[in-house]
Amino acid sequence: MAGILSWFWNERFWLPHNVTWADLKNTDEATFPQAEDLYLACPLAFCIFMIRLVFERFIARPCALGLKIQANGPQKAQPNAILEKVFTAITKHPDEKRLEGLSKQLDWDVRTIQRWFRQRRNQEKPSTLARFCESMWRFTFYLYIFTYGVRFLKKTPWLWNTRECWYNYPYQPLTVDIHYYYILELSFYLSLLFSQFTDIRRKDFPIMFLHHLATISLITFSYVNNMARVGTLVLCLHDASDILMEAAKMANYAKCQRLCNLLFVMFAMVFISSRLGLLPVWILNTTLFESWEIMGPYPSWWVFNLLLILLQILHSFWSYLIVKIACRAISRGKAGKWNPLHVSKDDRSDIESSSDEEDSPLPAPVQKHHNSTTNGTNKAHGTNGYLTAGAPCPDQH
Repeated sequence: MAGILSWFWNERFWLPHNVTWADLKNTDEATFPQAEDLYLACPLAFCIFMIRLVFERFIARPCALGLKIQANGPQKAQPNAILEKVFTAITKHPDEKRLEGLSKQLDWDVRTIQRWFRQRRNQEKPSTLARFCESMWRFTFYLYIFTYGVRFLKKTPWLWNTRECWYNYPYQPLTVDIHYYYILELSFYLSLLFSQFTDIRRKDFPIMFLHHLATISLITFSYVNNMARVGTLVLCLHDASDILMEAAKMANYAKCQRLCNLLFVMFAMVFISSRLGLLPVWILNTTLFESWEIMGPYPSWWVFNLLLILLQILHSFWSYLIVKIACRAISRGKAGKWNPLHVSKDDRSDIESSSDEEDSPLPAPVQKHHNSTTNGTNKAHGTNGYLTAGAPCPDQH
C-alpha cells in the first residue's frame, strides 16, 4: 500500500519541476490545499442529500401544491396478468410481431395493447410534482452557490486578469472562501453522482454521468495541485446557465408557458455564450496558453486540460441539442403559437415528459377481425407505441 500511495502521489506528476509536497505544507504564515481536506466532501455530500429530502418535502412540495401542480402520477394501466408478465420478464417495448401475438391471445386490438404498455411504462415514472421538487432543489442550490461565487470572485484579482491564476504558482495561499467554495461544490456534485441512480431517469444518463465524473475529477485535480484560482472561475461559469435551466423547467411544470418560453430562450443564450464562448476564449486560453507561458507544462497540467477539453466536447453536444430544439420549435411555430419546448421525444436531452402522456381509459377488450388487427398494426408502425409530447427543458451541468 505504501508503494501504491508513493506511486500515486508522485511529485513529478502532480507538481511543477523542482516543487515538492514539503514545499506546500501548511505553516503559520500560509495555508495550502491538502488532499485530505477533500475527505470532508463525502459526509457533507450525504448531508446535502438529506437536506435535499427535507427541502423537497417541506418547502418544494408546498410550493408545487400552491401552484396547483398535481400530486398524482400518470394514469395506471388496468391489471392484466399476461401483459404484466411480458412487461416485467420479456420486454417493455414489444415489437410488431409480439403485439400481434398478444392481440390474438387476449382478443384485444393492437392499439389497445400498445396503449396498455405505454401506460404501464409511464407508471414507473415520477409525477410532475416530483419533477418540480427536484428542479426547485437544484435551482435553489445553483442560485445560492452562483451568488456566493460572484460575490467572492468580484473581489479577486484573477477574475479581471486571468494571468493572476499563475503568478507565483503553486505558492498561492488557500483562503477560507476558496476552501468553502470548493468543498461545497465537490459535495454537491458527489451527491448528484449518486442520486442520479435514484432521480428521474433521463435520455442523456451516460453523458450526465460522464459529466459528473469529469467535474469531480476537475475539482479534485485543481484543488490538490493548487489550481484553485482558475478552478473557481470554471465553477462559477458553469453555475450561471444551470439556474435558468432549472427555472425554465419549474415554469414548464407549473404550466406558465410564456415564462417558460422566456426562461428557455435566456437559458439557451447564456449556455451557448458561456460554454461555447467564454469557456474556450477565457478559461481554456489561460489554462493552455497563459499557464504554458508563465510556468510551463507538467503531467497533471496535461490531465487537467484534457478534462477541460472533455467538458468542452460535452458542452458542444448539449449546445447542438439546444439549437436543434430551438430550430424545430421555430419551424413548428410558423403554423401556430411558438413554443420552444414543444418538441418530439427524439429531440429531448432528457426523458421527463413521458408521465404527462395522459391517455383516455383503456377500452374493454373487443372481438376483432383480421382486418382490424392489420389496420391497428399499420397505425402503430413507425411510432412503436410512442406518442410525441411537449418536452421540458433539457437538463445540462
